[in-house]
Amino acid sequence: MFQLGQRFTESVALDLLLKFSKLLGLPGGELRTVTGQSDPELFWATTGGMGLTGLIVRAVIQLKRVATARVRVDTVRTADIDETMAVLTEHDTSFGYTVAWSDSLARGARLGRSVVTSGDFAELADLPAADRADPFAFRPGARLGVPPWMPPGLINRYSVALASEAYYRRGPRSRHGELQTIGAFFHPLDAIRNWNRIYGPGGFRQYQYVVPFGQEVAVRRSFELVSRARAASFVTVLKRFGEGDPGLLSFPAPGWTLALDVPARTGGLDGLLASLDRLVVDAGGRVYLAKDSRVPAGTLAEMYPRLEEFRKLRAGLDPDGMLASDLSRRLRL
Repeated sequence: MFQLGQRFTESVALDLLLKFSKLLGLPGGELRTVTGQSDPELFWATTGGMGLTGLIVRAVIQLKRVATARVRVDTVRTADIDETMAVLTEHDTSFGYTVAWSDSLARGARLGRSVVTSGDFAELADLPAADRADPFAFRPGARLGVPPWMPPGLINRYSVALASEAYYRRGPRSRHGELQTIGAFFHPLDAIRNWNRIYGPGGFRQYQYVVPFGQEVAVRRSFELVSRARAASFVTVLKRFGEGDPGLLSFPAPGWTLALDVPARTGGLDGLLASLDRLVVDAGGRVYLAKDSRVPAGTLAEMYPRLEEFRKLRAGLDPDGMLASDLSRRLRL
């Protein structure tokens, strides 16, 4: 939880979460209201539990109050992975939301060069006078569309290298206070309708890990592995996570998280991802199950130390295995 980078202390985060509640439809048909106080074991098994503890019929959550639907954004272009991590660390103390788009194919002195965008929701006074009458105006919509006849194979290391160079050069060395819409800042891919078609019928593999702070060498090494493999991930995102929560299978933890989108047809991809798995395990990290389609069950046990607790709870809650998925069967969840 809290994957957007909000600056929460652990005590404040837990205080908020304990006030949340879920009305859960259990596998046997019982409806049970679950909170972090009344039934903490089931509550935290359900939080990040991949839908395997029951159906959430209703949930009470706490939202963030904002003054407008715009974001004030600072942008910094970094030269390499060391500067990228330094800027992310610095901005983490002064912005609510910070993310780096990184060049997955850059090598040598340019390894991990990035465009870092950091922002906070704008106040009413930040808007142009003409926009203040309707500060929550929100007009989502794609500006471009990918046609159905798009030939497969458009995303490859050559096209991604050109696109990455153009995107990096387009990013300003430093820009402050730009107003952006929610969509432009949080969901830039939504500006392109059916963007997934550019990957072709084979689709893509999305891989995301988190490793603890102090494992910056592992982050650098992961960039080296991806670049050496010439894995064409145009959407390569590096962020910092704050405190996690007690969820048995929850993914976020304090540390660095890297996400990759690589065409499934990429040569040597299985070997690359296996190497990343080992790097992540050795660094004390884990992969994001919600995006996983291939991590081995044995490797998962090394990443999630509370996995056996989850399996035991599941066995008692759903002995007939009524709730299942391809992921749960593969990983014996």
